[in-house]
Amino acid sequence: MVLLSGPRQCGKTTLAKMIAEGFANSLYFNWDVITDKRRLIEDPFFFQNLVRKDASTPLVLLDEIHKYKDWKNYLKGVYDRFHDEFLFLVSGSGRLDLYQRGGDSLAGRYYPFHLWPLTLAELHGQGNTLQQFRRDPLRVCDNDRAAFEATWQKLARFSGFPEPYLAAKEATYRRWSRTYHRQLIREDIRDLTDVKNIDDMEILFSLLPSKVGAPLSIPSLATDLRVAYNTVKNWLGILDRFYLTFTLTPWTKQITRAIHKERKTYIFDHALIEDSGSKFENMVAVELFRAVSNWNDMGYGDFGLHFIRTKEGREVDFLLSERRRPILLVEAKFGDDTPAPNLKRFQAALRVPAIQLIQKAEGFKRVRNAGCPLLVAPAAWWLPNLP
Repeated sequence: MVLLSGPRQCGKTTLAKMIAEGFANSLYFNWDVITDKRRLIEDPFFFQNLVRKDASTPLVLLDEIHKYKDWKNYLKGVYDRFHDEFLFLVSGSGRLDLYQRGGDSLAGRYYPFHLWPLTLAELHGQGNTLQQFRRDPLRVCDNDRAAFEATWQKLARFSGFPEPYLAAKEATYRRWSRTYHRQLIREDIRDLTDVKNIDDMEILFSLLPSKVGAPLSIPSLATDLRVAYNTVKNWLGILDRFYLTFTLTPWTKQITRAIHKERKTYIFDHALIEDSGSKFENMVAVELFRAVSNWNDMGYGDFGLHFIRTKEGREVDFLLSERRRPILLVEAKFGDDTPAPNLKRFQAALRVPAIQLIQKAEGFKRVRNAGCPLLVAPAAWWLPNLP
């Protein structure tokens, strides 16, 4: 089976139906549709009744099936019995591994894939392969930079979620964003978890846009909300699992006095962030996170995205790794085109290429630091090269 997950309203159902158009025989099921739900309860193997147009293998699309309380056992049984007769594409807006402690394991029965909100690299991708990117990670796009910059600004204003992005209207984005987060927390999270105090969780999420860019202090959030440390920690994990946020862990290898326990949290709806520098860093984080997660999904390798921070407060925003080895440093500086001292310091320690991304400039710089290449360039000129 293929399990396709990602944030709500990022286009999973649309993509699944587009895939189904390539099959002569297909069937779409949605747990949120009451008639579909009743059909499964009455006949768990209802898809056997599909009227086929030819002898080709049918594709069965199961949307939001993870909301069914016994979904893992159900999928295990369906796959074990019918994997020779049907192809199965399972999609969901909550993480499909949400109930890790319940039901039989699906190990060996599925490939996980993710779909993320629109990114600059997706909208203006240059067709780079990962192999090409590895050879020259500091390549700068040399074609329609004005279009890249216009799209980057549009993403900043309306987010990468298709509905507000395509509408490109401030009023549409505000209505969409307010409804989106409220429904996701008050409906999906409330229904699929044991969280009782939804009001406080909603407040927690509203605080996160102002925390982007710095390691998150759980004790401080617990004090603000007047709840226990473990409660806030649990809520942050739930926000990650429902794709409202994602979290980066620190890189510690070869870094003297590196922090170990702190985390940095970013939000997928980055248009919520008011501070320009924090929004810029969050947008870069989404682009890099999309790239790394998709490389892993495609089986290209074991990639990771981290940040560097020492106990003295020296920091680099992002580090890309492959098989637990650093391959690239990325710093998001918004308006400063002077190579950051900390970026140069950690590049000298790790001996890898480094990039300082800025919001806008008339050109770019290539320098060498400790014998390694360092690029300073507008984000909109470099990000389209991400595979």
